Amino acid sequence: MSAVQSPAPLISQLLDTWIQGEGSQDFPMANYANAAAILYQNVTDINWVGFYLYDDTQNQLVVGPFLGKPAVALIAPEAGVVGHAFSVQETVVVDDVNTFANHIVCDPNSNAEIVIPLTTADGRRLGVLDIDSPTRQRFSAQDRANLEHFVQTLLAYVK
Repeated sequence: MSAVQSPAPLISQLLDTWIQGEGSQDFPMANYANAAAILYQNVTDINWVGFYLYDDTQNQLVVGPFLGKPAVALIAPEAGVVGHAFSVQETVVVDDVNTFANHIVCDPNSNAEIVIPLTTADGRRLGVLDIDSPTRQRFSAQDRANLEHFVQTLLAYVK
């Protein structure tokens, strides 16, 4: 008996449909930008969403397309939540950023954060998706699963 596969989260379906409809499959930066906009418009109770993209020549995460207040432009791997998630290559959910050692403050109204690595199937590290919320304990296990699926959907278009 085969396992029943869950349907893709609606947010992932929206991203896939948007990219296909725009015909932007071969334009990674456009897809990052629209992915950030889709999340900003459809995920409630967030105040910043965007991408930090890895520059291997500088060994830095560089701010990419985002929506929200201005952000730190360069983050070293292992610095803050963004660098930590990139370094350990695991999703990091922080219920209260004020308790996270070395948290990098961009928006003082942010209280919770989720950061999801962008890593290709062959192990190439592209960067991270970073989302902040003004509400402590904002990101649930279901949010994590939906956003990880969203990242996997996006990775098909940004390799």
